[in-house]
Amino acid sequence: MPHPTRMSAGDTGLLVIDVQTKLMAKIPNADALVRNIAFLVDAAKLLGMTVQATEQYSKGLGGTVPELAARLPERPDKLAFSSCAVPSVIDNFHRPACPKVVLAGIESHVCVLNTALDLLAAGFRVYLAADALASRYLIDHDMALRRLEQAGAIVTTVETCVFEWIGGSNHPRFKEISTLVQERMARMPGPQAPNPKHQIPNKSQ
Repeated sequence: MPHPTRMSAGDTGLLVIDVQTKLMAKIPNADALVRNIAFLVDAAKLLGMTVQATEQYSKGLGGTVPELAARLPERPDKLAFSSCAVPSVIDNFHRPACPKVVLAGIESHVCVLNTALDLLAAGFRVYLAADALASRYLIDHDMALRRLEQAGAIVTTVETCVFEWIGGSNHPRFKEISTLVQERMARMPGPQAPNPKHQIPNKSQ
């Protein structure tokens, strides 16, 4: 019997919160953040998962950054910090029975925190993809993750999420997911860049 916190593509949704142009200009390592969120979105869509996104006061903060806007569905505008103030957010996760929700976006200590607390209060199990979340200041990001973990959210990473969603190399979309993983690795700077000969092992072969 699987652990109750283990995710699968069949019981999990993804919510991308307020990754907007004027906010992103103030976020450290913004390129890496967008790359990691794009990886999550691409994997979730490949696996047929429910993907949603919101924007915070787009008139003042601009729209979603182009690299993500091209990947995401309609992004309802909001003024409340919590994305749950948009009724369709909870409704669209309830409808396909997604009791688990992965959060990505900005800012960790404002809109992400408020959304996570509301999702927890509504009975969802909430996962925080730490490398797909950010704030202008690191201390705010770190304290938000600490507070939310104490409130019951689960801190994880984008690659952990994606491999957890498929469950094993026998998943029918494993090779496509492996390609996404390697493409992301190839775009990572410095010592984390992969050896060109590196392949994600497939034990089923």
